[in-house]
Amino acid sequence: MATELKNLSEFSTENLPDISHRRFALVVAEWNAEVTEALARGAYDTLIQYGAKPGNILRGNVPGSFELTLASQWFAQRDDIDAVIAIGCVIQGETKHNDYINHAVAQGLTNVGLKTAKPVIFGVLTPNNQQQALDRAGGKHGNKGDEAAMTAIKMLGLQKFVYSKY
Repeated sequence: MATELKNLSEFSTENLPDISHRRFALVVAEWNAEVTEALARGAYDTLIQYGAKPGNILRGNVPGSFELTLASQWFAQRDDIDAVIAIGCVIQGETKHNDYINHAVAQGLTNVGLKTAKPVIFGVLTPNNQQQALDRAGGKHGNKGDEAAMTAIKMLGLQKFVYSKY
């Protein structure tokens, strides 16, 4: 579904797992900081709202979205981290750099999740312009950071279900 048809801050909250003892890493790109800081705040606030303890949320900053992959891998490899949320924003601009960056980051984060068997969440905006980014960072379309945090929570719940013994 296109973001313009959905509010990123609205989601089902049925059957959420207890995350009070879970540890999260927020990896935040500094590039497009106005947007990424709003996304990071949304993710943090959503984790707290649904039971995470502030001391169980670690944050690491990286220069840009391209660096999210390696930093996410570093966090995901830690035994004390249960899920990683990668936050970034790559705006279309006048060149094709966004195509290369977005593809590399999406593929890289997918690989990190598969390699570590932990939820590694793609909280990266890929808008055409600054206004679209702001609309999705707490603006008229909600906050992608909220959605990314809820995705991490739900994936932890699914992970527990899949690996539980009946």
